Amino acid sequence: MNWKLELVSVPVSDVDRAKQFYTEKIGFNADHDHQVTDELRFVQLTPPGSACSIAIGSGMPQAEPGSVRGLQIVVADVAAAREELAGRGVEVSEVQEFPWGTFVFFADPDGNGWALQQLPDWR
Repeated sequence: MNWKLELVSVPVSDVDRAKQFYTEKIGFNADHDHQVTDELRFVQLTPPGSACSIAIGSGMPQAEPGSVRGLQIVVADVAAAREELAGRGVEVSEVQEFPWGTFVFFADPDGNGWALQQLPDWR
């Protein structure tokens, strides 16, 4: 049996601001944006090439906005990804190298923490 992680909830305080950040600054695809009821809005966003999406919205049970840390996206070239994000106005860390990979860190407008990782060549 396969177990696939396909959706992670990211708590935000302003859905429109977060959607704009993730689509325009980070480059995620906007898959769904549904106002289900007056109280419930569901937005699904997916990084290009990813099988896992994030969900933001209002009226959904969620943690405190900005409380998620450690979200990680694997990229082929972290330096190029850093340049792309910086060029779009995202505040990103310098490239940091560790034995388990090379990383760049950033946060969304609420402070949810993200990492871009380039895996080491372990061949």
